[in-house]
Amino acid sequence: MTGAKQKRIPRSRTAAPDADTEAKILAAARRVFTAKGTAGARMQDIAKEAGVNQALLHYYFRSKAALSERVFLEAAGRLVQIIPTAFRDSATLEEMVTTFVHGYIDTVREAPFLPGYVLAELHHDPTRIRTLVQRLSGRDPQAVVHQGLARVQRLLGTRLNAEQFLLNLMALSAFPFVARPVLNGILGQDEAAFAAFLDERRRTLPTFILNAISR
Repeated sequence: MTGAKQKRIPRSRTAAPDADTEAKILAAARRVFTAKGTAGARMQDIAKEAGVNQALLHYYFRSKAALSERVFLEAAGRLVQIIPTAFRDSATLEEMVTTFVHGYIDTVREAPFLPGYVLAELHHDPTRIRTLVQRLSGRDPQAVVHQGLARVQRLLGTRLNAEQFLLNLMALSAFPFVARPVLNGILGQDEAAFAAFLDERRRTLPTFILNAISR
């Protein structure tokens, strides 16, 4: 008795993620989350912006929370990465201030949305900054902060509290970007004028901060 040959059915294969498609979705997500924030953004909006269907969007990123976290960590990471270089162990106070101001202005002028977006997200969920520090340093966030504050305080001596100093440093660097619509409205700056304004601030702000500390 001869048996009929069984037809072999090929196993279903799951297509490997495509880097170009993932990059396109991430770029769209950045634009949508920047404009609307995590709370206001919808996956439908991101899919439409990326030119893909929602099923494909969920294939690459299972949920809005996962996509939001990816975009936030990437954006905040661009700002936080300035810190290890500026606050390296061998840096003097002058080097620390100059490196931070230059690094911050150079980074944010290429992506002006960063400060506003990151601050808005942290207002919604302040714990995200601890997650970011943990991922970047591989250490307990509290230990990283305390160690950094102690080092800055040693450089400052009794001139100023380290927390107040760092707040001034960050605020003076960030304000032109956060308040750009107000500055443009008051000063009437176009793109070229704002770029020149940033060049001058990059040059003069470190001296201003260091002079304020030395008084």
